[in-house]
Amino acid sequence: MALINPHINFNGNAEEAFTFYQSVFGGAFTKIIRFKDLAGPEFPVAEKEENKIMHIALPVGTGSMLMGNDVPEILGKTNENENRSKIVISAASKEEADQLFNGLSAGGQIEGPIGDSPWGTYFGCFRDKYGIEWIVEFAHN
Repeated sequence: MALINPHINFNGNAEEAFTFYQSVFGGAFTKIIRFKDLAGPEFPVAEKEENKIMHIALPVGTGSMLMGNDVPEILGKTNENENRSKIVISAASKEEADQLFNGLSAGGQIEGPIGDSPWGTYFGCFRDKYGIEWIVEFAHN
């Protein structure tokens, strides 16, 4: 079966954001590539961009990967207030849902506090301190 792995664009703070996500999810980065790692005659990199993240990946759970990068200034700014998508986390327990919700929402804006939903799940949603929107849900049986 196919897997869906979210990829997030940042305006120069991808490493900071992913260090924060790692503090909540745990684990180790499987890959960190900086723009300077790819620099060459065919791919010139401005000095102010060379330490920015070209690709970073953090395993989350079994078989899932959270990935991201910094958008080079030449491509413009990423809209940090977009609201077309959310990253959904399906927790294995109510306790895990609380831990992930509380950890990831720290410093952010809670849109829907975590609790029992009218559709029968334990659910909460928020925008984290980096502007990324998340849903945490536990489907208790």
